[in-house]
Amino acid sequence: LPARLLGEVRGKRVLDLCAAPGGKTLQLAAAGAHVTAVDKSDQRLKRLKENLQRTRLVADVICADALEFSAEPFDAILLDAPCTSTGTLRRHPDVAWLRRPSDVRALAELQTQLIAAAAKLLKPGAPLVYAVCSLEPEEGEGVVAEALRTGWRRAPLTDEIPSDFITADGDMRTHPGHWPEIGGLDGFFAARLLRS
Repeated sequence: LPARLLGEVRGKRVLDLCAAPGGKTLQLAAAGAHVTAVDKSDQRLKRLKENLQRTRLVADVICADALEFSAEPFDAILLDAPCTSTGTLRRHPDVAWLRRPSDVRALAELQTQLIAAAAKLLKPGAPLVYAVCSLEPEEGEGVVAEALRTGWRRAPLTDEIPSDFITADGDMRTHPGHWPEIGGLDGFFAARLLRS
């Protein structure tokens, strides 16, 4: 769902930050975007490259820290940020044992830094989709609230996704109770932001 929130990407330069293992990179490339996929894990990028080769899709793959990466400004950015992954508990129950309450604060700070870094990589008026697979409001709504205080504005979602996934603020929030007929969804948060 998060890649769909960028709208029509055909022919556009799109940056996929924190891209590995690459599902969203493949989705953007298949939609006709000129994708640059950045991740700091060379090991995880190997899987992304294998998937590109398998699907015969094309993307520029760069191993770099998203906080330090620089390039000419992009037409759109998808930032699926590192998070506590609490939204994936139904598939990864070990998350409940691996995460500590202090991880929420530390990751929210990193997510805020990543959005600030993305601001330098985006053309004026171009969208940033910020996404996390976390149920924690500090990592979703809290990070977006901080972004709104630092020069971003929300571009509310409308009909890009099912209406029951859209919050009162115009962001996306899914949870495991959505679509029980297919076994449910992961808990996910996403917001579309523009630089003011």
